[in-house]
Amino acid sequence: MKNIKGTEFQKKVWSEITKIPKGKTITYKELAMKVGKPKAYRAVANACAKNPLLEIIPCHRVIRGDGKMGGYKGKKGIERKRKLLTNEGVKLQKYNSLSSKD
Repeated sequence: MKNIKGTEFQKKVWSEITKIPKGKTITYKELAMKVGKPKAYRAVANACAKNPLLEIIPCHRVIRGDGKMGGYKGKKGIERKRKLLTNEGVKLQKYNSLSSKD
């Protein structure tokens, strides 16, 4: 993460995102807690939106607290996020929500 342009906070968020296993998701709030800023979930969402390396930093694995997918910066946006999550085995419900966790 050293050579990536971004604030220290963004780099911390991006580094933590790389630890999310394939096929798993966490919420923006959970990610905020992991980086030591439990109330900064909006700042975490903004850091995700500024992710310069979508193929390396899997921000598609970070979702909203209500189970909806939230946004996605990549080409074709939310459609691409949905496809990436589905390909990783994440079960989606109607209207882009994730199914309840097992």
